Amino acid sequence: MLWILSQNKQSLMNVKDVSVKGKYIQGFVENSFLDQWNKTIGKYESNERAIEILSELFAKIEESPDAAVTFTMPQK
Repeated sequence: MLWILSQNKQSLMNVKDVSVKGKYIQGFVENSFLDQWNKTIGKYESNERAIEILSELFAKIEESPDAAVTFTMPQK
């Protein structure tokens, strides 16, 4: 289970998948019969910075011994 606090601190989400789309990091939240719900959880100055953040998130998941992981999206 992955809980992420969005960059703007307005949303706490249990995400199933995280991906980089240009300067944006999006979290896949829900999948219903007719719809998928993706939400932007961070916007950064470049694609390279967004990929760095994704790498930080991956490292946090790797080092966590628990089934649940929490991560706060950095401001910059």
